[in-house]
Amino acid sequence: MLKSYRDLLVWQKALDLAILIYRLSEGFPRTEIYGLTSQVRRASVSVPSNIAEGYGRGSRKEYLQFLCVAQGSLKELETQAILAQRLNYATAAQADRVLSESEVVGKMLGGLIRSLRPRTA
Repeated sequence: MLKSYRDLLVWQKALDLAILIYRLSEGFPRTEIYGLTSQVRRASVSVPSNIAEGYGRGSRKEYLQFLCVAQGSLKELETQAILAQRLNYATAAQADRVLSESEVVGKMLGGLIRSLRPRTA
């Protein structure tokens, strides 16, 4: 039985992804501090934050809504990782790692969403 959102493996993996993004974005140009650096960090933090906030809500419907927002933030993050690579702010290997970790989180999120959605006959 889960005692907290912190017990969710998807939240733990999403938090690890955010840490990866913070470390990667430290190497972005200073001129991007209010641009891509800020955007990619906010998107990465949004994923575990929305998982946690949804968990703390009073209803399954709200929880699902926040999980879907987390899924959207994950797609935003993937797009930003590709952009960082194309701008040569990140190597192909760094971008691939972000995309790979993001895929893992996305599959876990999708599974959690499916498990919470009402079954239709």
